[in-house]
Amino acid sequence: MNIYDVSKHAHVSIATVSRVINGNPNVSEKTRQRVVAVMEELGYTPNVFARSLGLNTMKTIGIMCSDSSDPWLAEAISYLEKELRSNGYDSILCCSGYLPETKKKYLELLCSKRVDAIILTGSHYIEAKAKDNAYLLEAAKDIPIMLVNGHLDGEQIYSTVCDDQAAVYDAVTKLIQAGRTSILYLYSGNSYSNLLKLSGYRKALEDAGLPLRDELLVLCPKDIDSAMEHLKLLSSKGIHFDAVFAAEDILAVSAVKYGDQSGLKIPEDINIIGYNNSILSRCTTPEITSVDNKVEAICTTTIHTLMKVLNNGNVPAKTTITPELVKRGTTNF
Repeated sequence: MNIYDVSKHAHVSIATVSRVINGNPNVSEKTRQRVVAVMEELGYTPNVFARSLGLNTMKTIGIMCSDSSDPWLAEAISYLEKELRSNGYDSILCCSGYLPETKKKYLELLCSKRVDAIILTGSHYIEAKAKDNAYLLEAAKDIPIMLVNGHLDGEQIYSTVCDDQAAVYDAVTKLIQAGRTSILYLYSGNSYSNLLKLSGYRKALEDAGLPLRDELLVLCPKDIDSAMEHLKLLSSKGIHFDAVFAAEDILAVSAVKYGDQSGLKIPEDINIIGYNNSILSRCTTPEITSVDNKVEAICTTTIHTLMKVLNNGNVPAKTTITPELVKRGTTNF
């Protein structure tokens, strides 16, 4: 028997079972009695290892990410685990995917493991609709929730973010000042971060008096070949663009490959800017100009904030990291 069985038989969430086990007061007496009765009926004994030692902590932090094969997320996880180890904490990693129900399931799983806090890595955990974030607010009643490059207002929720909107605004403005007037925006989704980036792109065009052309907003899979085919399709339709801003470096790689296969000179005929300053930005010829959103600084700041939270220190609910545009061979401004 495990906590999932108790949750199912008591008709409550795993988080509620965890609260009962941990003696959390935010559970009604009626619910508490029902959960206890089910545990007795099933013969379920909760893990009281830490409590039996008289400790208030398991010295373990839960980390969630949507896809550990993503270069940016993989790098972020590496920095997070390194910082946690240096502070004497272990970690449990869950790769949740992108579906809301799966993200909720893994969050509840980590809560059931009595971790001291949960770190949500990447902006895909923040949904546009408030009701889809309710499970995070609920979990934060019990343990601190740390958001890496995502933001949500709530008690015991702490965010460390890059100023994505300003970063894209500044980069696109530099393209415009260099004489680029048909700037294609290439992106792969509508996460919290992607929406901020798109907002920066729109504002840069607006402030420069350039029209926002729907045909230059290209949503495509985060895949080099697929993105390249999208660019070829636009070209075949006679849609001209003299610059590409890619919301991720992998999409910028697609743009470089498109330019090479189309006989375009980079950066003379077309400028390309990527985002994240990942290793991918240095794997093409020419190397890609990219926005460095300071993944190491975001992660180390997250852990420093968490350590203060666990020691009852005063910390800001949101910390913003300033990005940097790293110029390489795909731009000539």
